[in-house]
Amino acid sequence: MEEAVIKTEIRDNAAWLTINRPHAMNALSRETVIEIDRIVSELADRDDVRALVFRGAGKAFCAGGDLKYFKETVGSGDMNKFRNYLNLCQDMYRRVETFPRPTIAMVNGVAVAGGLELILSCDMVVAARSAKIGDGHANFGIIPGGGGAIRLPRKMPMALAKRLLFTGNLFSADELARWGLVNEVVPDEQLEDTVRALVGQVAKNSPLGLRVIKQLVNDGFEQPLDTALRLEVVAWESYGRSEDIREGLQAFDEKRKPVFKGR
Repeated sequence: MEEAVIKTEIRDNAAWLTINRPHAMNALSRETVIEIDRIVSELADRDDVRALVFRGAGKAFCAGGDLKYFKETVGSGDMNKFRNYLNLCQDMYRRVETFPRPTIAMVNGVAVAGGLELILSCDMVVAARSAKIGDGHANFGIIPGGGGAIRLPRKMPMALAKRLLFTGNLFSADELARWGLVNEVVPDEQLEDTVRALVGQVAKNSPLGLRVIKQLVNDGFEQPLDTALRLEVVAWESYGRSEDIREGLQAFDEKRKPVFKGR
């Protein structure tokens, strides 16, 4: 029986998704993209999932798209089939990006091309010190198709984003942390414990409040400042009637830790 290309584990108030193709450095086959999209869609409705963590099996986080599939489609001139694959990829990354709870990329090794695009779709990035990250498309005459050229300049300074895109080079996690792409770099053996601690810090807060905050950040980034500021006032009109805000204020008054239900 074949192993699942995506392994899912629910623990510590989070869903831990492992890309399970270590023999191919966790390259994103068509099947893998479809599975990530399906699983993330299902997890969005689960109240027991307060964070979503991505990681890779073996020594790589994700080596990007499956170049064998590229050769089968683009190489044979079947652009309709390849366009369908790109649409699947973009839909999957967008689903990750708009997941209603915080998402974390736990980068345990090489992350390149589509692997970088998955990182860019996550809210936070924690990397092992040995991790190497880059775009890599240009090395094989390929252009980004999963949002790399669009999201990367929104996550780091334009000139530095172009350096990653134009050179195709891999960079250390420490260097990319200085550029703002990676939140935290830790010794390899501390990676999972660090991510688990981060999940704990997130999971103790109101899932409804975090959902609203994430939406405000994402939507507000695309708007003129005055329009974005008004979004916060509008958000308060509905969130101010939630059970979680009442529980938070009551807990403050009673000098105890709040117990949020996400309502």
